[in-house]
Amino acid sequence: MFSFIGSIIVLLLGYFIYGRFVERIFGADPNRKTPAYTMQDGVDYVPLSQNKSALIQLLNIAGLGPIYGAIQGAMWGPAAFLWIVFGGIFAGAVHDYLSGMISLRNGGANVPVLVSKYLGEKAKIIVNIFAVLLLVLVGVVFVTGPAGLLAILTPEVLTKQVWVWIIFAYYFLATVLPIDKIIGKIYPIFGAILIVMAVGIGGALFAQGYEIPEITLQNLHPEGVPLWPLLFVTIACGAISGFHSTQSPIISRCLKNEKEGRFVFYGMMIAESLIALVWAAAAMSFYGGTEGLGQALANPAGPSGVVKDAAFTMMGTVGGVLAILGVVVLPITSGDTAFRAARYTLAEWFNIDQKSPANRYKIAIPLFIVGIALSQMDFNILWRYFAWANQTLAMIVLWTGSAYLVKHNKNHWISTLPATFMTAVSVTYILQASEGFNLPTAISYPSGIIAAAAALFYFVFNINKIKESVADSKAA
Repeated sequence: MFSFIGSIIVLLLGYFIYGRFVERIFGADPNRKTPAYTMQDGVDYVPLSQNKSALIQLLNIAGLGPIYGAIQGAMWGPAAFLWIVFGGIFAGAVHDYLSGMISLRNGGANVPVLVSKYLGEKAKIIVNIFAVLLLVLVGVVFVTGPAGLLAILTPEVLTKQVWVWIIFAYYFLATVLPIDKIIGKIYPIFGAILIVMAVGIGGALFAQGYEIPEITLQNLHPEGVPLWPLLFVTIACGAISGFHSTQSPIISRCLKNEKEGRFVFYGMMIAESLIALVWAAAAMSFYGGTEGLGQALANPAGPSGVVKDAAFTMMGTVGGVLAILGVVVLPITSGDTAFRAARYTLAEWFNIDQKSPANRYKIAIPLFIVGIALSQMDFNILWRYFAWANQTLAMIVLWTGSAYLVKHNKNHWISTLPATFMTAVSVTYILQASEGFNLPTAISYPSGIIAAAAALFYFVFNINKIKESVADSKAA
């Protein structure tokens, strides 16, 4: 219990202390006009209040990851707390803040444009394809998960497949309509449900006397699965997630003031880490340890079954329904903006103006045809590829943030160090994972470390070239 409480305190201190440090290094300027005013179009560039921007950002980034990922990551034991806390403070929140603020400084540009500008034109096509595929994968995996949970709560006529079509229909509307027409109006309701869920589960852990294990570096996975690098890929959205960088530009187009960035970008990542912390603790304690959790996850319902069992037992029928609705809200409010961000990316790529509804339909319809087709694939396979792609994009965006900071003669180590770490995670995972190259750890471990060291050496060695080659605009 002390480890859990301490983790919450450290996360909050991280926001107030390290978050302010990162903001100071970046140099947020309250007097600089934001794209919400300089590029206002009534569709995507719309000034929103700080609280509404923060709530939309939280719901955009907090999909299934901080719940399903945290539950699966809890299989390794309380070491998961350390990754959630320190990953959230020093990697995830820095990643989110830099991606949001650099986008803001570049007119609300999306990840491929930023990568091209700060890492070079050669990376643009690859990152464009990578980003769109990741966004569509996110949209798809965030359909089937909530559809399954909704099917549990509703009459038999509303099967999982029916809910899939209903969610896809909502996603389409949220993708093509102006941001303040649907997303800006219903997200406050979703946010209230989300808060009830997180507070309810966290409160039940204390009120009902569940034993939350104390932090240990011991690998408690019942199957002996190695902690490195699997834990750091399994728990993504609760610690660091490349998907967030695709969502931050949505809100960078809506901020009224640059000083709002620390609360909206850095702060909402810390809030997501708190959600992940609650569910990791609940998963460990509800089943009496990782052995019981492993048996629960082995059931066909998987993480959805864990959510259902824990919610109804810990919060009763009414509270359980609200908790499950909170879990449903998270992926739905990430899936809708995933497709929206994919539309942004393709529009920038092919230079298609988005003021015209017809142009938005031209991009959205093919996107959803692909998404519906992918939804017929096995969820577990899609999730594994999403998890790796997610952390790989986070690595790329952190290196982009480092290049930006170098260009502006600022302390680049706040992003260079986590970028180096995530390079080791991404390379090691794809080399040893069954869906990757399936190599033994004797090869994947040293290869990942060598790749990370090489990336760091290359970056530091070329700092002067980066300063000279990046053509920065006056606005940036």
